Formats: sequence, structure tokens, C-alpha cells
Amino acid sequence: MVSSTFSDRVHKKLVLFDVDETLTPARQTVSAEMVQVLAALRKKMVIGFVGGSDLVKILEQLSLGGRNAIDDFDYAFAENGLTAFKMGKPLESQSFIKFIGEDKYKTLVNFILHYIADMDIPIKRGTFVEFRNGMVNVSPIGRNATIEERKAFAAYDEKHGLRAAFVKVLREKFADYGLTFSIGGQISFDVFPHGWDKTYALKHVEDEGFEEIHFFGDKTYKGGNDYEIYSDPRTIGHAVSGPADTIRALRELFLD
Repeated sequence: MVSSTFSDRVHKKLVLFDVDETLTPARQTVSAEMVQVLAALRKKMVIGFVGGSDLVKILEQLSLGGRNAIDDFDYAFAENGLTAFKMGKPLESQSFIKFIGEDKYKTLVNFILHYIADMDIPIKRGTFVEFRNGMVNVSPIGRNATIEERKAFAAYDEKHGLRAAFVKVLREKFADYGLTFSIGGQISFDVFPHGWDKTYALKHVEDEGFEEIHFFGDKTYKGGNDYEIYSDPRTIGHAVSGPADTIRALRELFLD
């Protein structure tokens, strides 16, 4: 039986969304049309987002017109659910640094920075390693890149496979660390303990009694940061190619 918290919903279903290239263009703000569609969907079923970024970045993207996006979703999962909210109230969180320890973390980051220093790519900016509560985000170009620079790097990476090669090296070098290396977005990949991918968010909802849990994401291929939750037997996965495709799918499946 679904929690009484959601007794006003017509359907006892949960719909979860990736953020970048699912609800918004990568690192850009949500559209008014998407907000309207999500509000209509929320009247019928429970909704939530599952993003790899930290909560501040996600809220920057999903908060429109001065609103706080946490109030527009029933569940808010940042850093794959390691930072979590239900109906605006925080749930239990986890820490990457407690898992790995300072010594192993320094060894990992030192290797990453040396590898990036030796990479020959058209441009480099800043913030190559971003430490988050539940993971580390690694970007060869640097997270300070502009939107246009991100797009240019994404195209270059698609042709040359820079991130895939980087991840392959790290998996071999740190095979005993118990870490997952997952490519996501346009310019980076995430590093987190095994099992701390987006399926971690399901820990917060698996006892709620939902009849179905749907997930929408764009990086649903093996190695992409949506793959695990998209292919998990507890979810019904939907692969989308961008926000417009998400809106189309929601209207076809749930709203028309």
C-alpha cells in the first residue's frame, strides 16, 4: 500500500527523472513548458529527480521564477540519492570520504590530476576534480568551461573517446578500491563506491509500495550514469534524447 503521504494521487506510481538532457539541457535552466508538464503529472502520480550533481547545482537548473524545486517534486535526490529529500524533508545521507579514507582519496586524486595534466585536448579551463558529499566528479576540460566550450568538448570526446579511455585506466589502476566510474553529462564522469549509482535512490522509495517505478534518462547505455537504474528490475526504464523528447513521452504515456 502506498504511503498516506501520497493518498491524493490518482495512480500509485512513481516517476523519476535524470536532470541533464532529460529535464533540462546540460547545466541549463528548466523550461516553463517542462515545469507545467511536471506539475500536471504530479497531480496524477508521485514524481522525483535523481541527479548526479550536488543539490545546489540541481536546484539552480530546476528552480524557475524564484521557486525552490524541492517544493515542485515529491522526492529530490542529489548525488544519486546520497543527499535525499521527501516532501521537502531531508532523509539519511552518506559520505564518500568516510567510505574511501583520506589516504586512498589522495592517491586517487593525485593520479587523476597527473593524468589530466598529460592529456592533449584543445582547451582546458578549471575545476578538474570536484569533491562532493557522495562522490567525486572528474572533468578533463574542467567544470568552469562555458556552455559552448562544453558542447565543443562533448563533440571532441564523442570522436576521440577521451573519457572512456580515462575511465578504463582508472578501473584497472584502482581495481581494489571498490569504486564505480560512470560517464555522464557532456564533460565529466563520476567516481563513487559500488552500489552508489542512481539505484541508491531506490533505497529511499522501495518500502513505499508503489505499483510501478518509472525512470527517464538519456545516458542509459552501459557505462552511462543512467544505465544501472534504467536497467534495474525494480524500474520501468525510458530512454530519451533531451527535454523535448521527455515531454513528448510523458504526454504520450501519462497525460494525453
